[in-house]
Amino acid sequence: MSIILGIDVGISTTKIVGIRDDKISAPIRITAADPITSLYGAFGKYLHDNGIELSEVEHVMLTGVGSAYVKGPVYGLPTKKVEEFLADGLGARYESKLDHTIVVSMGTGTSFVLCDGSEMRHIGGIGIGGGTLAGLSRVILNTSDVKQVASMAQQGDIKNVNLLIGDISAQPLPGLPMDATASIFARAQSDAPKEDIAAGIISMVLQTIGSAAWLSARGSNIRDFVLIGNLTLLPQCKEVFPPLEQLYDIRFHIPKYSQYCTAIGAALAYSMSSMVMP
Repeated sequence: MSIILGIDVGISTTKIVGIRDDKISAPIRITAADPITSLYGAFGKYLHDNGIELSEVEHVMLTGVGSAYVKGPVYGLPTKKVEEFLADGLGARYESKLDHTIVVSMGTGTSFVLCDGSEMRHIGGIGIGGGTLAGLSRVILNTSDVKQVASMAQQGDIKNVNLLIGDISAQPLPGLPMDATASIFARAQSDAPKEDIAAGIISMVLQTIGSAAWLSARGSNIRDFVLIGNLTLLPQCKEVFPPLEQLYDIRFHIPKYSQYCTAIGAALAYSMSSMVMP
């Protein structure tokens, strides 16, 4: 049976996944100096690692900002381009099995895509995401290695930098428990340990995204949010999002292949020819 490849091409990172018989072949991620090098490197490695011949590939579906650099066939194979927000929605819906949700794509910034049955619509976004985390870490912690920052943060104490409701009130406020965040970084001192600062930066980014997601659903009955993108791999997600679920009475879902959902959605779009670009 033939296979459809979905490829999410970033400026330096490419994610690729294959779908055959409605099943996903093990996705991979490749980083290189530019989108074209990253694309072809990921493509070749994917075929090699999965024992796939070029003749088995029926079509290549491209999405992501780097896909604009691809002007024709890839390795002689026909290609089509998929609008990124559509790919986000299709992939998140496939992985989460939810069709009434808001997809929270945590990339360099963060976008929100409404999924309501067959309707998938970009409803907004914020300029807070992985780029914010990397940039602040570079300026404050002298590293933009997110894995290193996450490891540092696990040794830190968020209570040393954030001000909680319990710090300013003798009793819970309406709708706000004592351990809810009153002000991010309000307790930070000039000599704060880097571990505490790392914890504060990650908490700030994730809390902001979570709260913005909740706000994006105001006026609707949506209570489920599907988180996708590289930031879903942060161990701090398990610490930050559950309290937000309780605070807002909502649910955050992180699918198995959360970082590859956009590539998965691109592959799925092959059967929706009216919604893809030539």
